[in-house]
Amino acid sequence: MRAIGYTQSLPIDDLQSLVDLDIAKPEATGRDLLVEVKAVSVNPVDTKVRQNRADPDGKPQVLGWDAAGIVVAVGPDVTKFAVGDAVFYAGAIDRPGTNAEYHLVDERIVGHKPQSLDWAQAAALPLTSITAWETLFDRLDVRKPVPGAANAILIIGGAGGVGSITIQLARQLTDLTVIATASRDETRGWVEDFGAHHVIDHRKPLAEQVDALGLGAPAYVFSTTHTDEHITEIATLLAPQGRLALIDDPKTLDIAPLKQKSISVHWELMYTRSLFQTADMGEQGRLLDEVAALVDAGTIRTTLAENFGKIDAVNLRRAHERIETHTAKGKIVLEGF
Repeated sequence: MRAIGYTQSLPIDDLQSLVDLDIAKPEATGRDLLVEVKAVSVNPVDTKVRQNRADPDGKPQVLGWDAAGIVVAVGPDVTKFAVGDAVFYAGAIDRPGTNAEYHLVDERIVGHKPQSLDWAQAAALPLTSITAWETLFDRLDVRKPVPGAANAILIIGGAGGVGSITIQLARQLTDLTVIATASRDETRGWVEDFGAHHVIDHRKPLAEQVDALGLGAPAYVFSTTHTDEHITEIATLLAPQGRLALIDDPKTLDIAPLKQKSISVHWELMYTRSLFQTADMGEQGRLLDEVAALVDAGTIRTTLAENFGKIDAVNLRRAHERIETHTAKGKIVLEGF
């Protein structure tokens, strides 16, 4: 079957950084679904893994975690899905990726594709929706108020894939006031369109801008990018006993400034449940079904920004290059082989 992968970690402008492959088609066993991949989206994690993880023996590595497609075979222990079902999911980081014609995925982390979306629109949603949902409701626990704090959340990096869906979930499923950061007219309009109540510029000091809104000190901050650069400002603007969640990978992060206010810090990695086969692993499939229901009800919408065309090495290199410039908004999707 056709796939796209790499054998060594190379800069994205090297033609060997991602190449077209012909590899064996996998077979479904246990609780796995075999999915015919119709569309995939590209996330920052794809570029990070490509840059830092290669097989020492030169075995081709296939990236990609977001996908939408059709179930073509099921393992003997599958109970939720049948051949012919349309699905969407974000995969597991310790298994081969979705940049292939056929892909194996555990049924517990799979949702039924929103009926109102096409393949590309659906593929834009899973990884970021899981990340946003787990951050809001499992890590930050936004349904539990912070005493004396403004019932507000600051989302740093509001125009990214995660920020775009977090804004929507916070607006539609909570009564939080949503403050998002964006630094360009294009991205400012993007986050406003998705429902941010207020937009501030992350290239300028955050605390002063938040204070100028007159809301009071927010209860929550969700930092999706450059947390190490903003940590002092976050410590200043957050309310005492507030909560900070982050998803990026700073080389070092000094959280000592948070101690005086007893600010709690929560890492979110949406792969944790599948990586450790946690007892609640099936929560990801459940929440994806809930996201699909919200989409089909018109409550939230896809964050697809650009469709780069068919799934091949040329287009995938273009997508990685765009993400590495940190200028992408929403999600980049590739569709069809």
